[in-house]
Amino acid sequence: MVKVDQYDASKIEVLEGLKAVRKVPGMYIGNTSTEGLHHMVSEVVDNSVDESGAGYGNKIYVTIGSDGSVTVEDNGRGIPVDIHPKYGKPGLEIVLTELHSGAKFDKKVYKVTGGLHGVGVHVVNALSSKLIAIVKKNDKMYSMIFSKGITQENLKEYSPDEIGSLGVSINMPDQTGTITKFWPDPEIFQTTKFSREIVEKRLRELAYLNSNLTFIIIDEISSYVNTFHFSGGISEFVSYISEGDTPVLKGTIHENSEKDGILLEYAIQYTTSSTETIEGFVNNIGTPEGGTHIIGFKAGLSKAVLDYARKKENLKGTDTIIGEDIREGIVAIIHVKMMNPQFEGQTKAKLGNSEVKGIVQSMVESTMKLFLESYPNIADLILKRAILAAEAREASRKARELVKRKTTLESGTLPGKLSDCSTSDREKSELYIVEGNSAGGSTKQARNREFQAVLPLRGKILNVEKVSDDKAFGNQIIKDLIAVLGAGIGDGIDITKLRYGKVIIMTDADVDGAHIRTLLLTFFYRHSRTLITNGNIFFAEPPLYRIQKGEKVFYVYSEEERTEITESLGKNVVTQRFKGLGEMNPEQLWETAMNPDSRKLVKVEIESAVEADKTFSVLMGEKVEPRRRFIEENAKFVKDIDI
Repeated sequence: MVKVDQYDASKIEVLEGLKAVRKVPGMYIGNTSTEGLHHMVSEVVDNSVDESGAGYGNKIYVTIGSDGSVTVEDNGRGIPVDIHPKYGKPGLEIVLTELHSGAKFDKKVYKVTGGLHGVGVHVVNALSSKLIAIVKKNDKMYSMIFSKGITQENLKEYSPDEIGSLGVSINMPDQTGTITKFWPDPEIFQTTKFSREIVEKRLRELAYLNSNLTFIIIDEISSYVNTFHFSGGISEFVSYISEGDTPVLKGTIHENSEKDGILLEYAIQYTTSSTETIEGFVNNIGTPEGGTHIIGFKAGLSKAVLDYARKKENLKGTDTIIGEDIREGIVAIIHVKMMNPQFEGQTKAKLGNSEVKGIVQSMVESTMKLFLESYPNIADLILKRAILAAEAREASRKARELVKRKTTLESGTLPGKLSDCSTSDREKSELYIVEGNSAGGSTKQARNREFQAVLPLRGKILNVEKVSDDKAFGNQIIKDLIAVLGAGIGDGIDITKLRYGKVIIMTDADVDGAHIRTLLLTFFYRHSRTLITNGNIFFAEPPLYRIQKGEKVFYVYSEEERTEITESLGKNVVTQRFKGLGEMNPEQLWETAMNPDSRKLVKVEIESAVEADKTFSVLMGEKVEPRRRFIEENAKFVKDIDI
């Protein structure tokens, strides 16, 4: 990549102002909830990553402040502070106050960028109650202060000793760099509390995607510090995601290629899992909905392996292989770097550039063909894995067809375990999935029969992470569940046929209940993910305690809340612990867990497909050691569960 050393204010162009940002923030950051709040952090960090990608800087600090702020510090060149020849303002002020301003449009300074999609540090500034920008450049330090996008303190030069008066900690002694500290505006956001876990996931992801970069996260609230640096890049990323699965290959397939201005990097591991995990990125931006780069990758991989298979006439079963079989058990990261990516949607969820498909397909096909021919032993392992997948696919197809033919819904009757609701309005109807006859009996008595259906599970659902599809779809509980929901499974899901607008998992607040909930969630994630992404899956939160003093009654959902309420009420307090749904009378269950006006429901959402895949493979997969380590590391966060 060619470096452009001359980086000054003349490289910055202005397209329009910030007037609309505060009026319609959702247009720029997706929403004003937790997701949008953390998108602000990503935008500032992405700018520092782009600077490193241009060849400047190798370290980025992100500090979650005890004062409600976030600070991002890099050791890049520093945003220009000289006066722009056309606009008569310092480059720093233009970058922070003018929407669509920056050095990324003509590609002379930044060839590839992730922080450019109608959003940027200018929008972060507009949606912050306060923002302090510090630039280290030309052996000097400069600062500007803003509020809600408006300049409060003009560009000012500081000595290193004086900069401390701004209340911004500087972690790197480098002569150049940019430090941005901002406080999100509570007038804009529903919450201004940052989650270390969400920030940490993004930094870890970026560290895998940029093997030359080191990220340090500091959480002042809990005195927590962590560092991410992965010299192995996306090969280590693949190993991280597939930690809970048994690998087929000893290492990963890791290839780089470039064609027509598009840089492609991908890493592949084959596992014994029956699922396919392919995560795509474009210029460091995750694309959970895929796009043309993923389509091209799949096509190129299939073509390379199928061409190789045709040469292996002595290997029985190669003629039955299709692309789906080649990808079974695969864990892959695809990272494309390119100019002018066209993302679909405000959150950059899907790549739309049509030309990328053919270019990526060509690069994957050529690099994989060379790899297979160079390593025939590994190629044969991949082929044998695909042949087994083809056999399993056929068995799975028969199982699915059997489920479809024998589904009692096909003959007009519902499974006997289901107590259905009377309404035919899907948007109003709800299905409660509960464990066992005791909980089922209580829930059926408590429900509103007009719009609430109840399906009790008799026994535990299979762990679909550990069994083949034909075994999964042969399980009676899974067959009943598929039949009751009515939408189908896998890629064949038809959301218009879903019988209930809300599918609510309600289990006891104990270890068995947590296990059943996890097993159900694993099934939905692996075989009915559309229901999650469409917002149809929920958890109910029944209370742990009923506290009464006199005529006052409180339902409590945590130990901390119980202690707080009990201490505030004092003597003569009667506390009842609910060990299961069956212990609650119908009136209590209705009021706390089923009444739409008073219940607590948690919508199941996928914050990060990468982390979700890893978590399911670790918790529900074949390997014991990663699961043991996960439990040890996270046990301290578990509360209110009876052992």
